[in-house]
Amino acid sequence: MYDQTRAQQPADRPPGLAGRRTPGPEPLLPSDERDKITRRLGHAVNTFAETPREALEEAESAFDEATDALVDALAERRRVLRAGWQDQDPDTQSAELRLALREYRELTGRLLRA
Repeated sequence: MYDQTRAQQPADRPPGLAGRRTPGPEPLLPSDERDKITRRLGHAVNTFAETPREALEEAESAFDEATDALVDALAERRRVLRAGWQDQDPDTQSAELRLALREYRELTGRLLRA
């Protein structure tokens, strides 16, 4: 059977799951890290009635963990992006620079919309 979507994929993209891109932007944090923080926050909410102060401390700790992880993830993305364009010669292809600019714009926009 003819697969129109697959037929339109660029030749340099590997076939199969490794070549597929999920819709929307890539998550800033890995799913296991997000799940762990979400579970901690959910536990804090669920235990609030019995132990309000401890629940708030746990929620604050989950928030701190999330912000620290986000800062680390953004710093790593910045490092990778910068390494891709900073040390290249002045004749670098404008297409490569355009991709880096697009990534900076996308990440900054996501931060401003959050």
